[in-house]
Amino acid sequence: MKFPRTPLMLAGALFAVGSASAIDLGNALGAGMGAAKGLTLSDEDIRKTSEEACAAYDKQNPVAPAGNKYAVRLAKLTQGLENEDGIRLNFKVYLVKDVNAFAMANGCVRVFAGLMDLATDDEIRGVIGHEIGHAKLGHTKAKMKTAILTRAARQGAAAAGGKGGQLAASELGGVAEDFVNAQFSQKEESAADAYGYRFMVKHKYDPNALVTMFKKLPGKGGLMSSHPASPDRAKKIEEMIKKG
Repeated sequence: MKFPRTPLMLAGALFAVGSASAIDLGNALGAGMGAAKGLTLSDEDIRKTSEEACAAYDKQNPVAPAGNKYAVRLAKLTQGLENEDGIRLNFKVYLVKDVNAFAMANGCVRVFAGLMDLATDDEIRGVIGHEIGHAKLGHTKAKMKTAILTRAARQGAAAAGGKGGQLAASELGGVAEDFVNAQFSQKEESAADAYGYRFMVKHKYDPNALVTMFKKLPGKGGLMSSHPASPDRAKKIEEMIKKG
């Protein structure tokens, strides 16, 4: 799911803590274009990188403390969702006004206060289900891998000039920026929508909340992206509900 860029998305900080140790990115980038073509990243590499990225991102955003009204509400509406479809999830609220949410490959789920102000409990659950879908279906993992490989390829010219691994640390911010700015495809968004619908049905939440959530958003851009536009996605969810 592609979100409008928020001023709190400090790309450099996202991967600043320990990422090289997770995937040995310094060596990969230092080797230049050859590494970009042959680099393979295991699921464990990406899981570790996601874990470290989430921890770093939490430090860059105001996290709702225990007892805060947003934290209490999110804990209540996600009760019983700690382990979902093979993914161990952890939930936090960012106290920012952006209408936003995301889930990373390691089960890090973050909901922004702006979304909670706009949405009902089941609408928030629908967004969370959609985001879990991106993680479960491999979209988030592929997005991160693409960002790393793209940056490694760009580093090839610098490596040929003798700079090699010396630029690796400075490239991490670029990898993060590529990751944050990448868009999910129409097919991926549609698959995550369908996953979100099944998530709602499975947990006996009201699937109509997905429809009302889409209808609260602009037809182009915004939380649910424009791939496809929100009215079209709301219509598809309505069709799923009718078919049962």
